[in-house]
Amino acid sequence: MLKLTVLPVECCIFVVLGNFNCFYIFPATNLKIKKMTNNFDLIEPLLDFSDSDSYYFVQLIQRKKDNQKGDKVNGTNNNSRLIKAYYVKSKEYLDFVKPEIIALCELFNARAGINLNRRSWEKTALQHLKLVADNIINKNYDKVYKTYSSAAGKFSHDNNKKWIVDVDKEDIPFLDTIKLALASCEPNLGVSKVVIEIPSKTGVHLITTPFNRMYFPKVLNDLLVPYQLENTMRLDIQTNNPTNLYCP
Repeated sequence: MLKLTVLPVECCIFVVLGNFNCFYIFPATNLKIKKMTNNFDLIEPLLDFSDSDSYYFVQLIQRKKDNQKGDKVNGTNNNSRLIKAYYVKSKEYLDFVKPEIIALCELFNARAGINLNRRSWEKTALQHLKLVADNIINKNYDKVYKTYSSAAGKFSHDNNKKWIVDVDKEDIPFLDTIKLALASCEPNLGVSKVVIEIPSKTGVHLITTPFNRMYFPKVLNDLLVPYQLENTMRLDIQTNNPTNLYCP
């Protein structure tokens, strides 16, 4: 039986025919390389498990725009759906579920996101109880089963808040200017606000400490005046959203 092995090497593909002392080389000019984002090693050192009441919330989300055109993802509004949620209470647990997270992301073409603002088991339980009661009062019985993950996603109980400044690839050349604008905002004027840079599929997430959101756009665009940009730069600032843990 003929055994075919395909070995991608830089810009060519070597096709090796088993049991034959020969190989063929084909140009890979039309080969589409899928970019994968694995941020486990970057994110793990940021996690603080010193408090037994705290955990981190991880979600595997399948998004319509990440799948083939016209495909539905069978979520609440067909734009996204939750594949699975994880409540990470220790580094050991994260290491344990890491292979499963990666496998499920690959299987469903889903993204794993982790919210770097810690959650509280106690306060999540209380918020969960409130959401259950609210749904029952409003006769939304079909939504009760989703209330725990909703409570975990909505309510942060971390005293050391971490925000995300979402920088797209077209704005990457101005990354140093963006960081300077952040440092020029209160509180702690002149002090860097950036904790770490987390790669995304289309750019980078700047994980930051809180800053003056109203003042930041003006400072940033004043600093960008010398570049004579056609449009005002508008960056998405997220105060309670997940960053990318793994994206296939």
